[in-house]
Amino acid sequence: MSLIGEERKKMILDILNLEGKVRSADLAEKLKVSGEMIRRYLEDLEAEKKLRRIYGGAVKMELTREEPTYLNREVVRVEEKKRIGRAAARLVEDNDVIFIDDGSTTMQLIHYLQNKQNITIVVFSFHVLHLLSEMQNEGVFLGQIYFLGGKVMSKYSRVTGGMAESMADNFRVDKAFISVDGLMIDSGITGFDLERGYLIRKIVHRAQLTVAMTDQTKFGGIHPYQIIDMKDIDIIVTDVAAPTLWEIELKDRNVDWIHAR
Repeated sequence: MSLIGEERKKMILDILNLEGKVRSADLAEKLKVSGEMIRRYLEDLEAEKKLRRIYGGAVKMELTREEPTYLNREVVRVEEKKRIGRAAARLVEDNDVIFIDDGSTTMQLIHYLQNKQNITIVVFSFHVLHLLSEMQNEGVFLGQIYFLGGKVMSKYSRVTGGMAESMADNFRVDKAFISVDGLMIDSGITGFDLERGYLIRKIVHRAQLTVAMTDQTKFGGIHPYQIIDMKDIDIIVTDVAAPTLWEIELKDRNVDWIHAR
């Protein structure tokens, strides 16, 4: 295929990675080529296992329909997650009450809270609790820790369910730091676990500020369950600048974007 053809295929993937789905007619108009040419590009990309064709277009190739375990997530894109954690930690102020979600990205911000004074942290992840407890025992973290009790999800090392949601009602947090399975501009954050979604929504609706923490690989991803809408997000902290295709919508929804460098 020609160089121009490869550039067009890259443009198709860029759009797909942000939107999760593309329509052939829209691509033909945007790239100024025939529908037949678009069909060929999509066939090539499907053969390369970079997308899945559907009637009238294509969707993003999902590698799994099941949530990966924490250990699998922990070793992926570590440096990007550290940068995101450091940038998110700058939003935390002395005396804040914050919620830290389950996730290898949200967990990173804990390492950058050492100079914060009188912080209270609410968690429901065993991994996050363990790290905070270690830091507290070592005298590195001097704040308070509250763990939401509930049904234990051993595979993912967290709790969910009605008991955890009831406990969450006792807190009004200044900032909620939320992890992301999939992020789309028109549908917000989606995830694999319905019960986790209930708990996160409960916390977000009682938070003064909601911060989504994610690397760029989650853009365009859509999973079975709605976690929170884009209108519920105040800030997105990620490892790249805001996509041009999202800029207008982000402004309309008053969502700030932090590029963690």
